[in-house]
This record gives sequence, structure tokens and C-alpha cells, in this order.
Amino acid sequence: MSALPEQSDAELLAAITAGDRSAFEALYRRHGPWLTVRLRYRCPDAALVDDAVQETFLAVWRGSARYREGGDVAGWLWRIGFRRLVDTIRGQRARDRLLRLLAGRRWGAEPSAEEELLLGVEHGDLAGALARLSPDLRAVMQATVLDGLSTREAASLLGIPVGTVKTRAMRARRQLRADLT
Repeated sequence: MSALPEQSDAELLAAITAGDRSAFEALYRRHGPWLTVRLRYRCPDAALVDDAVQETFLAVWRGSARYREGGDVAGWLWRIGFRRLVDTIRGQRARDRLLRLLAGRRWGAEPSAEEELLLGVEHGDLAGALARLSPDLRAVMQATVLDGLSTREAASLLGIPVGTVKTRAMRARRQLRADLT
């Protein structure tokens, strides 16, 4: 199967599963640039972002990332890319700490506030408060806050109406405020 520009994302993914390189290239050309731009809003280090984008599309090519038909492909790629970025930042931070220990001194730029938040989200009070949210509320917070999706993108990804996303986000924020104060 040869990838044509008018093929849908789902058709491209089906062709990629069958090993079609041209479909993979078409999917990358369609989604790679915007994914890179969006991830650069999360991390100022272009090399780390490029690594995360590369890892995202490698996961798609290798089939380790599974697409559920009917969902938004862009949202699915964003979730993969965002998680790859967090993993890449964690790996970089671990290497930096090791190098600082080996050098016996602290060097390099301090991480941005966003990097600190991304890396600290799984630890401490915030992690406990997120864990106490119901699965429905946690999924909305994951999509809208941690993954940075718009309300409409989150609704498409979660398969719920936009109004439901807004209501659940409001309830989750209220519960998090109560848990964290």
C-alpha cells in the first residue's frame, strides 16, 4: 500500500503496521512538526525535544505504541510524545546528577520551573492528591494539565463530551485544592 496525502491517519497507521515506510513518512510529515513545536513549549532544550519526537515515532514504527481505532491520532501521538519527553528529561537529569557527583561540584543551568513540575509530579503531596482522585477526574487532569491537551482534544481522547471534561476538571481542581491546603 502506498501512502497518499489524502489517506486518513488511521489508514496510515494500518499501513505502518503492515510495514509501509511511505505511510510512516507521511504520518511523520503530517504530525512531526507540530509535535516538535508543542513539546518545545514544555522544554527549552531542543535536543531533548528532538529525542522525544524521535522516540515517539520509533514507538509507532516498532508497534510498541498501540493505537485504538476511533480515537484522535494527534492526541494519541501527543500523549506518547509527552511521556517520552518526561522520560528523556528524567534520564538527562540523572546523567547530570551523576556527572556533578563525579566532578565533585554542581554545574549547568538550573532546570526550568516546568521541568521541575514535570519531574516532581509523581512525588510528594501532589502525587498523593492525584492518586486520591477518582479515575474519571484523574484522567481529565492527566489529559488537560499534565499532557497539555485542550478541552476539545481531551474530550476526543477520552471519548466524552467537552462539557463533561470541563465539569470534571472543575471538580478535580476543587478536590486537589482541598487536599493540598
